Formats: sequence, structure tokens, C-alpha cells
Amino acid sequence: MSLPDAVAALVHDGDTVAVEGFTHLIPVAAGQEVIRQRRRDLTLVRMTPDIVYDQMIGAGCASKLVFSWGGNPGVGSLHRFRDAVQNAWPRPLQIEEHSHAGLANRYVAGASGLPFAVMRGYRGTDLPTHTDTIRPVVCPFTGEELTAVPALTPDVAVLHAQQADRAGNVQLWGITGVQKEVALASARVLFTVEEVVDALEPRPGAVVLPSWVVDAVAEVPGGAHPSYAHGYSERDNDHYRAWDAVSRDRDTFTEWLHREVLGTAGVAP
Repeated sequence: MSLPDAVAALVHDGDTVAVEGFTHLIPVAAGQEVIRQRRRDLTLVRMTPDIVYDQMIGAGCASKLVFSWGGNPGVGSLHRFRDAVQNAWPRPLQIEEHSHAGLANRYVAGASGLPFAVMRGYRGTDLPTHTDTIRPVVCPFTGEELTAVPALTPDVAVLHAQQADRAGNVQLWGITGVQKEVALASARVLFTVEEVVDALEPRPGAVVLPSWVVDAVAEVPGGAHPSYAHGYSERDNDHYRAWDAVSRDRDTFTEWLHREVLGTAGVAP
């Protein structure tokens, strides 16, 4: 499908949306298409919200963020995220904070069809006093006090990969995060890819998502920019540094949004 058609079909107002990718293969073009289609009241989930979520929050797409770390990697704060939390601009933003391990385990539970995950994390921290999706649980075998976190089952996963074949099987390699778990946990799955090929070549360490997991594939070369796609593009560090100045001021951000996102139609930045 085209990216605009895929987003229109799969991402709806009020959805819980997981836009994932760890340093690498971040689906920025797809996130900007969600902005372009003016989706609202989304619960955004991501282990490491960076500038794509800063843009979506600043554009008014989100009412809640579920996350385990947030920042402009290597640069500093996410100013649109901060403005939404502290000043409710452009709209109030609820937050639900977890550790990396906690959020990853929530995805694993969702992918496994389980209601919750059990872990040793969070003990000795004050996160359970701030996050009601962190609960103590006692092991029925040893009596040890552990922590339970509920499964995450997003309405839609939005992910980026290097390749898909014409049958809809998707392959990604290099640094991978929780893409496999997110895809298996989500009700609907949209992949943007660098290219569609006739057949996927076996690669050591690659993750392959079979077509029965994937609802839509959109060929979007450069769709991860300014993050990188191993074997296809390099990380654009200047873009991350420039975002700090763009996002600090509401008027500057709004001008950028209209010029670079709302004024373009389904193309990668």
C-alpha cells in the first residue's frame, strides 16, 4: 500500500499506537504521516521516545504517553514533550513511566498471549508509587515478592525495516529492539520498508516477520531518517542537533510543522 493509504486504514483516533525502533529503523516518515492525517487522542507507546514522538506530541496527536525513557539522543530534552506535560500545550499529556525492562516485559506478555509479566525489577524504586500498572506479586512457590506488569496489546504497531518481499514477509537486521514482540502483541501491524524485493535472502541474526503477522507494507526509502537503516543509510546527527532549536519555541516548531510535514504528501523527510 502507499503510506497514506496504510495509515488511513490502520491508525484511528483514540488508538494505542506503538511506534518502535531502537536508535535504528525508527519509522519517522510513518509518524509524520499520522500527523499529516491529523489523528487525535492517541496513546503513544515507545521504549525510547525521541524526536518523532516530540513531533507527534507537538502536533496534538497524543493524549497519553507510555514510555521508559524520553529525550533527543545525544542532545538533550524533548521540548514539545516537556511543554505538553508542564503547560498542556498544545493539549494535556498524561504520562505512564516504566523502566526499559518493565516495558519490554509488557510487550513480551502481550506477544505471548499472557495477561501480565513477572519480574524482579522496580524493587527499591519509587516508580510503583507513581505508576499504577506496577504491582507487587508473591511467588506461589518461594514466597519471594516480585513485580507484575500488565500485557501491552497496542491497537496498531508502526515499524520500519530494510526489506519486505512481495508476499508481505518482512526482514530487519542490525540493531533490533522489540519490533518482533511489538508486532506479535499488536492487533494491526504497519511496516514501512526501504525496499520491496522478489525474495528475502537469509541473513545471520535477522528478524523475519511472516506475512500473517503483517497487515500492510509501504515502500518508503529513507523512511527512518534521521535515524538510520543498517545497510541503507547513516544516522543524520546534524538533524538531531538542529531539532533542539526547532523544538524549543512554539512558533518556530509550528512553522517547521507546516513547512516540513503538513505541507508535504506522504514523502520521507
